[in-house]
Amino acid sequence: MLQIGDKMPGFEVVDQTGKIVKTADLIGKKTVIYFYPKDNTPGCTAEACDLRDNYGRFLSLGYQVIGVSKDSVASHQKFIDKFSLPFPLLSDSSTEMLQAFGAWGEKKFCGKVNMGTLRKTFIFNEEGILEKIIEKVDTKAHAAQILG
Repeated sequence: MLQIGDKMPGFEVVDQTGKIVKTADLIGKKTVIYFYPKDNTPGCTAEACDLRDNYGRFLSLGYQVIGVSKDSVASHQKFIDKFSLPFPLLSDSSTEMLQAFGAWGEKKFCGKVNMGTLRKTFIFNEEGILEKIIEKVDTKAHAAQILG
């Protein structure tokens, strides 16, 4: 389980274009990595659109924003195109990255318990050191939670 002060876990996944993205690619800029369950679902769409609508603020403060889910590269590209998302979405079909960040675990839905993506956000400084974790995400006002 990641804690404040930890280094960004090692990972290697692909973005919506199929390009490999790894931990080293993110070091050097402040980074927001948000994990979400599924493209094109109401909560995940609200969250992505709130981050999109505030993307200029993130850039002006030196942040890069990256979304991660188990969805496929094709699903991510459709999600980006449909909602004009200006940031990359990483596809972690193996759940390796999700597990490394502690964003994979038991979820209860309709009385059933399943393993799935936990909605969490991690904010790292330029050196890749974890500065903040948001575990109770407000999908409609997530940018405000991050930027405080």
